[in-house]
Amino acid sequence: MSNTDKKHLSILGSTGSIGQNTLRVVAAQPGKFEVLYLSAGKNADLLIEQALQLRPRAVAIADASQYPRVREALQSVSIEVLAGNDGILDIAQRADADLVVNAIVGAPGLEPTYTALQAGKDIALSNKESLVMAGEIIMNLARRKHLNIFPIDSEHSAIWQCLAGEELSSVKRLILTGSGGPFRSKPVEEFESIRPEDALKHPTWSMGRKITIDSATLMNKGLEVIEARWLFDILPEKIDIVIHPQSIIHSMVEFVDGSIKAQLGLPDMKLPIQYALNYPRRPAISWESTDFSKIPVLNFEEPDSLKFPALRLAYEALKTGGTAPAILNVINELAVYAFLERKIRFIRIAEIVEEALSDLKLVRNPGIEDIFDVQNLCKDYFRKYTHSN
Repeated sequence: MSNTDKKHLSILGSTGSIGQNTLRVVAAQPGKFEVLYLSAGKNADLLIEQALQLRPRAVAIADASQYPRVREALQSVSIEVLAGNDGILDIAQRADADLVVNAIVGAPGLEPTYTALQAGKDIALSNKESLVMAGEIIMNLARRKHLNIFPIDSEHSAIWQCLAGEELSSVKRLILTGSGGPFRSKPVEEFESIRPEDALKHPTWSMGRKITIDSATLMNKGLEVIEARWLFDILPEKIDIVIHPQSIIHSMVEFVDGSIKAQLGLPDMKLPIQYALNYPRRPAISWESTDFSKIPVLNFEEPDSLKFPALRLAYEALKTGGTAPAILNVINELAVYAFLERKIRFIRIAEIVEEALSDLKLVRNPGIEDIFDVQNLCKDYFRKYTHSN
């Protein structure tokens, strides 16, 4: 593709927080990108609005009950409408897209990642669950097919940028930063009374509901450790976490000579998105600039693993291997939504994950079908909790 050619995009999860920010990045660079495909989970209204504005070749809505409404709304503009998981997978593998942006939230994003790679597509990946659940499988597939996986998570984008031009053998450790979430200073004795509306008040980032709760439990940091292990081919013991409440330093790399590189910027997801979409170039885009005179101090502290046991559980699942990280991911996801629906208490999220990791049988050397099977296994296991907790 020459410098003057448009890059053709397929955006999976276009109505979520990352998807909408991706479209803002696209709009800020007129003539650079063409959006060929969009998909959404349940938000038919926003998908219709996006499709009428962008005129993609096809859209897919995961919630099949919304299909008739989307089809009727787009019939006059001749946009193909697909539905269900099959519809998502269809547009994930279409040959005319240069880059698939996977912004689907949670475990449902794994199969589209796998499908897109099988079809020979480069991926800009926001769906961390793809690598948490099946990191070795996904990365091996990408290497075998000589494909790129460009991270969109701010922490992994930061590591990626810090590693540019460096040899992996010179890396001493990766340092993932995290804000600490809304309960960083809250006494653990008060965790019993945490409500969904409390946990959704993130101090620095504006994100979707699921990842915001993961930030409140610090499970998001644990998932990012697992993702980083596979994305950068680095051992877990070389990945550390530091709490940085201002969220200005997005992550760091320490090298064997003692020097440290850090990537800084405002907590704005448009920045890692545009880096992934434009790599290896950095276009001039006028977002808000970082004014250090308004940031008088940058604080750092160790994460409290006793208050936030999800961190320990993620490291343990990664060490155990096999389907343990997939179980961790799916049970956590189910528990997060149960908490949001007020079916379980906040403190039960990590407790249930730990119980599941102990109770459920692992597959030591899983194939992709074993990973997919984990979702049904975990859903069956989790049913008991929504009735008794």
